[in-house]
Amino acid sequence: MAEAEEQEEESEEEPKLKYERLSNGVTEILQKDAASCMTVHDKFLALGTHYGKVYLLDVQGNITQKFDVSPVKINQISLDESGEHMGVCSEDGKVQVFGLYSGEEFHETFDCPIKIIAVHPHFVRSSCKQFVTGGKKLLLFERSWMNRWKSVVLHEGEGNIRSVKWRGHLIAWANNMGVKIFDIISKQRITNVPRDDISLRPDMYPCSLCWKDNVTLIIGWGTSVKICSVKERHASEMRDLPSRYVEIVSQFETEFYISGLAPLCDQLVVLSYVKEISEKTEKEYCARPRLDIIQPLSETCEEISSDALTVRGFQENECRDYHLEYSEGESLFYIVSPRDVVVAKERDQDDHIDWLLEKKKYEEALMAAEISQKNIKRHKILDIGLAYINHLVERGDYDIAARKCQKILGKNAALWEYEVYKFKEIGQLKAISPYLPRGDPVLKPLIYEMILHEFLESDYEGFATLIREWPGDLYNNSVIVQAVRDHLKKDSQNKTLLKTLAELYTYDKNYGNALEIYLTLRHKDVFQLIHKHNLFSSIKDKIVLLMDFDSEKAVDMLLDNEDKISIKKVVEELEDRPELQHVYLHKLFKRDHHKGQRYHEKQISLYAEYDRPNLLPFLRDSTHCPLEKALEICQQRNFVEETVYLLSRMGNSRSALKMIMEELHDVDKAIEFAKEQDDGELWEDLILYSIDKPPFITGLLNNIGTHVDPILLIHRIKEGMEIPNLRDSLVKILQDYNLQILLREGCKKILVADSLSLLKKMHRTQMKGVLVDEENICESCLSPILPSDAAKPFSVVVFHCRHMFHKECLPMPSMNSAAQFCNICSAKNRGPGSAILEMKK
Repeated sequence: MAEAEEQEEESEEEPKLKYERLSNGVTEILQKDAASCMTVHDKFLALGTHYGKVYLLDVQGNITQKFDVSPVKINQISLDESGEHMGVCSEDGKVQVFGLYSGEEFHETFDCPIKIIAVHPHFVRSSCKQFVTGGKKLLLFERSWMNRWKSVVLHEGEGNIRSVKWRGHLIAWANNMGVKIFDIISKQRITNVPRDDISLRPDMYPCSLCWKDNVTLIIGWGTSVKICSVKERHASEMRDLPSRYVEIVSQFETEFYISGLAPLCDQLVVLSYVKEISEKTEKEYCARPRLDIIQPLSETCEEISSDALTVRGFQENECRDYHLEYSEGESLFYIVSPRDVVVAKERDQDDHIDWLLEKKKYEEALMAAEISQKNIKRHKILDIGLAYINHLVERGDYDIAARKCQKILGKNAALWEYEVYKFKEIGQLKAISPYLPRGDPVLKPLIYEMILHEFLESDYEGFATLIREWPGDLYNNSVIVQAVRDHLKKDSQNKTLLKTLAELYTYDKNYGNALEIYLTLRHKDVFQLIHKHNLFSSIKDKIVLLMDFDSEKAVDMLLDNEDKISIKKVVEELEDRPELQHVYLHKLFKRDHHKGQRYHEKQISLYAEYDRPNLLPFLRDSTHCPLEKALEICQQRNFVEETVYLLSRMGNSRSALKMIMEELHDVDKAIEFAKEQDDGELWEDLILYSIDKPPFITGLLNNIGTHVDPILLIHRIKEGMEIPNLRDSLVKILQDYNLQILLREGCKKILVADSLSLLKKMHRTQMKGVLVDEENICESCLSPILPSDAAKPFSVVVFHCRHMFHKECLPMPSMNSAAQFCNICSAKNRGPGSAILEMKK
């Protein structure tokens, strides 16, 4: 069997071709005979042997037909494109061309060995019954209209013809001197490509020819490769020259002797004969032949891949013993040697995956399979994935292996369970736990319980994380609850276990137990749990615990749900914890001053004890607070400000003022209090109290000016009394007085200007006429103001206020004032209606 030899033992470069030995009938043939030549058709193979036999084979190497052509070596076999006609030549000069499925044939025996034969590619057509043979000369045979064959010598005199290839209308052949190309249409030879190394024997190192397409010929001879392109000559250049010419587009040397060529897309497949020198004997010996894929460039080439082939009997073979045939349609390459036929194929995606798996590149193999899943035949994505997981596990990459399970196992519950048990066997359940499916699919509850027990034994935090992340319906909740409780017997204060147990109780809808644990742990989720599951009936006896945990959140929750837990109930529960009771009642009062009115008396003591800064605001805002009780408490505790407020609110302003002055000694507050009460007697008391206290006098002088005449205070000051900052105080009094005078004058100017403007406006308005028509009535008698008979005389009085009267309906003006006023709007005072418009006719 053929195998590839890598240049380095651990090479990471993937081969381009794969090889297999053509067996079955071929094996039987080559056990008794030796292969001399072969040609390839898309449908079958034709193999010639040294004993003059020609075998037709299928692509698996099975014999389908056998021809005994000659007792000596078959030199060449040629098939037309249809595969219906075959030409054969042998070493004893025999030439046969015959139809495989028809009776037509040509038989001829020449007096010299015939080395080559090529039938017309379209030999099946009646107009193309042509073939060429080559020995010492190249002959073209053509059947005439009377079914007779006539021959024409195309070339001779340059040694034996050893290779020929016919493509379209062009025939290329090689003799001892070089390569010629003949145009069958124009009957002209269009080129001669001389061989480079004339030192090589042409019979031992024959020329290899192949057509890449109808105009591109590839020549390999010795170590030289030439790529020739047949081009049309321009009409202006023809003269006596052929209509076509050949241009060598690429030429380069190879490392070894060429035994065969074949095209592969824009690359070349080259079969090379290799000779190497033994390190021990220093003698030259025949090494294994090589099959290289190269990329031709203009003057050099790039090696893509190179494989050494182990063919049977390679040690005795020569360069001429190897042939390279190929099937254009399927990119199959046949390496023919006397004792072996090896088939080289382009590697497909399955082969690529095989190579990746062999190199343990499982991730790349998996990716390649996913990309080409429609084209792969021998591999399954799942099998590759499972092999990848096993490889990772063997290598100890447990986390990566577990993570890959998500992608590879997908929704296959049975495979998931199998992998979980495998991870259990190697003690790596923790590694796979984060990646277990939690929805589609759902595994057996036992799988999840097994992993939870694993964590419970060694990792409380990990156990808690899984309980939080996994839905409660994945496992038997009661089993896990019991397991946690068993562990709590050993460590009853473990907060992680207690919290997890509370979560399990919540999943099980055992909210009472869950709430109790949360409160014990003072866990932040306790309020969320109460709201989410409406557990207010369960917390009526746990209000103190809630308040101890977070009084702000607890109070807000209780006030937001008064319909579920009444204010009375909360206050009763907090009776033994007055500081918490105060927090609750204070927030209640802030929300609504009237809801907790029954507790306002209690709140006085609570504020006095726990929150004095908010006592005075409470007393000011509450309308339900008993003032006598409040005054008693404040006086007992000597709360001066609160006592002052209560005394003033109860009407005892003089006592309040006295307390400010005697207890607080704060003249500014006393003055402020007197201003608020706006009571002259209080000002008098304040002056009397302050008259013998110079600092108080200074305060009064600075602030009294706008409420009391400063002269009253100044006259009472004793002569010789030293008053601090007296000058400044007097200056301020004078400045305040001047300011008042200026303000009065300014206001007077504004009032005068406004009065004058309004007077002018009123005058303009009163100067306007007033419309009187039939719709107007007398405001006294309520009859129409105008008589129905316009010819009768009438007298009407119209006031500027638009009220109208018959003159006779108005009362006579008094003796004291001749002015007449509208009885309706200006009966007593002069106003807009004082002026009169009188209409007479």
